[in-house]
Amino acid sequence: MSALPPALNAERFEIDTVAGRVSAYRAWPQVGAANLPPVLLVHSVNAAGSAAEVAPLFEHCRQRRVVYALDLPGFGFSERSDRLYTPRLMTDAIHALLAHMRDAHGVGAIDVVGVSLTSEFVVRAQQEAPLTVRRMALVSPTGFSGPKRRYGPPGSTLYQAWLYKILSWPFWSDGIYRNLTRPSVIRYFLERTWGSRRIDEALWRYAVITTRQPGARHAPLHFVSAGMFSRDINTLYEAVTCPVWVSMATRGDFTDYQGKVTVEQRPNWRFHAMEGGALPYFEDLAAFTGKLDPFWG
Repeated sequence: MSALPPALNAERFEIDTVAGRVSAYRAWPQVGAANLPPVLLVHSVNAAGSAAEVAPLFEHCRQRRVVYALDLPGFGFSERSDRLYTPRLMTDAIHALLAHMRDAHGVGAIDVVGVSLTSEFVVRAQQEAPLTVRRMALVSPTGFSGPKRRYGPPGSTLYQAWLYKILSWPFWSDGIYRNLTRPSVIRYFLERTWGSRRIDEALWRYAVITTRQPGARHAPLHFVSAGMFSRDINTLYEAVTCPVWVSMATRGDFTDYQGKVTVEQRPNWRFHAMEGGALPYFEDLAAFTGKLDPFWG
């Protein structure tokens, strides 16, 4: 097993939170940067998630403003203990880092970028503490695909307890996770995310290493059991009043946004189809930030 290297070329620090020990990265801008509040980048959730998934965007943002990137609970350098991994846990980690950022920089509200499923946690955090988030950018967010929307009871999830019980059975849990995170399987899923075989090789290499760390299987098994998907997410989306920018993929597995009809006519929501897969800033950073940067104001 290789030791986990930093995902980003930046200062890494840890804070103790109600979500456990949480790790994050931060960088300060160059002299003469734009007068913008700090921005928080939050990677997606999958079997090999980490802050490495936002690396190009982190490097871009650090030229203009203070930027932070979070390792969600169960991923990267954050605590990977055997516990329930839920939207509540993930949202609490975001709340904690937002509070740290506000105190450290003396600002009232932070800009936040959420990727894929993490968009659900970011929106929940904004709804629970509206004054802490100024604007949200959601990259390939979940909750808009398929014909059915999710308006379940507040705080409910899609968790399949029976499935988690099977996946986490001690006799085969490690084996299931090892098969799920074989280098060839990680490559396969990245190719589906990209909608192309031209994936980012550095991200693939980091994904392989991070899945080999102690406790790495715990959070992904909850993810596969749908325990991190919010049953009430469309209720939350439709309640948002702050500005929201959405990047939609045109290739790969995450191109279905038929559910955007519930919010796309609202003046605070903006949708952009970005040519590429679900992580378009890896493919054409200039095109992506050319759309995103004006949104920050």
